[in-house]
Amino acid sequence: MYFYILYAIILLSFSMKREIIQFLIDWKERKNRNPLIIRGARQVGKTYIIDEFAKTHFSNCLRVNLDEKPELKKLFAGNDVNRILTELSVLLNTDVTVGKTLLFIDEIQSCPEAISSLRYFKEKIPGLHVICAGSLLDHTLNEMKTPMPVGRVEFLFMYPMNFKEFLRAHNQEKLISYIQRFDFSEPFSELIHSQISKYLRYYFFIGGMPAAVKSFSESGNMSDIQRIHNEILLSVQYDFAKYGTRKQQEYLQLAMRYCGRNPGKKIKYHNMDREIRSTYLKEAIKKLELSRIVHTVKHSNANKIPLTEHVKDEVYKTIFIDIGFVNHLAQIDLIDLDDLVTSNEGMLAEQFVAQEIMTQYASYLNSELFYWSREEKSSNSEIDYLFQHKNKIYPIEVKAGKTGTLKSMQVYLFEKKLKNGIRFNMDLPSVGSFKTKLYVGKKPGELSWNLLSLPLYMVSELKRLIELKKITK
Repeated sequence: MYFYILYAIILLSFSMKREIIQFLIDWKERKNRNPLIIRGARQVGKTYIIDEFAKTHFSNCLRVNLDEKPELKKLFAGNDVNRILTELSVLLNTDVTVGKTLLFIDEIQSCPEAISSLRYFKEKIPGLHVICAGSLLDHTLNEMKTPMPVGRVEFLFMYPMNFKEFLRAHNQEKLISYIQRFDFSEPFSELIHSQISKYLRYYFFIGGMPAAVKSFSESGNMSDIQRIHNEILLSVQYDFAKYGTRKQQEYLQLAMRYCGRNPGKKIKYHNMDREIRSTYLKEAIKKLELSRIVHTVKHSNANKIPLTEHVKDEVYKTIFIDIGFVNHLAQIDLIDLDDLVTSNEGMLAEQFVAQEIMTQYASYLNSELFYWSREEKSSNSEIDYLFQHKNKIYPIEVKAGKTGTLKSMQVYLFEKKLKNGIRFNMDLPSVGSFKTKLYVGKKPGELSWNLLSLPLYMVSELKRLIELKKITK
């Protein structure tokens, strides 16, 4: 019964409001701006959001899709951007007014010369607003043979819709507002917690790919979600044909399936396939990372900032692009809300928190994820994520339910001489101070520490809540 009530609410409104829009507005109004390149995986909504931005903030848009019209690539052979702009205007029958027209070059990864030309757009027509996008752009940027316009372009990084955007797409502004106002001055409502948790369960299965979110909002048909996930993943695999030999493509498919089914697990190549050399599998994961299909979670031993200082390059976990794909690759069917409680729930919670953390960084930063572990006989410990905020490091533990020990966190705080830890689970938010006796190896110790415990859906509020005085006392 609850499903039909929720579905009726969802059908009332759907809007693809993305947080990245504000960064685009800021870019547009900035005087000393550069041509902008938006980087993100296939189907995360890059083209849609640029089109919507153009409609609401410019008089018109000169839209160039270099996949749909490959013949236009010839225009970028030289550096005469005034000629390029004039010919594009004529060929596409679109007027161009500097300051009022947006030049949007889509699928720019297929034409490195077009990327190089951005330098000259900046230098010779600085008042023209230029935005570019492409799904496999990181591969092109990594292999550029033509001059890269260093210092003449800027980047925005785009990800699937986060949970707050998912709620907003389903007209749940009141729930968002309640989460954003919470400050521990009053108890968190159990009824509202229950309502948000039910939306969270839908997000776990549907994920944040815009096509899947839109489909569910319009039809409520779960089989359509599976079809959309399958189509997007097939399109990603078709891209593998661009990555080398048939064997290399097979390694990519193997690595993609493994990472998608095992998010948050340390990569051990022999677990993927004992018969394939680790160098081949490592290369496959690197290509998936460049495609932004997977994100690496790097191991760091740092007890002070920056986290990058003590990274072990050969020790890492991976997170998949979207939680909906994780369920799809695990072949999990959702009949009703309770069906999402599976043996994979802990893995899904860790995947979800990683996705949310990445979208908490400014869009012009390429989000990085870190974790910590210690593998010693009879003394293994692991912290799911390390979070850096205002020059401080906070260990994060993720639990799928309401309970679970925090031994690894206590060990980490004790060893690194830190005081504040973060836990995400499915309980109501709380904060507390504790004194704990523990053994690190065979040595006894005592730890005085603070714990900020938040429900999974409040990752978006982590920075704000960390800064409350009662959290860091």
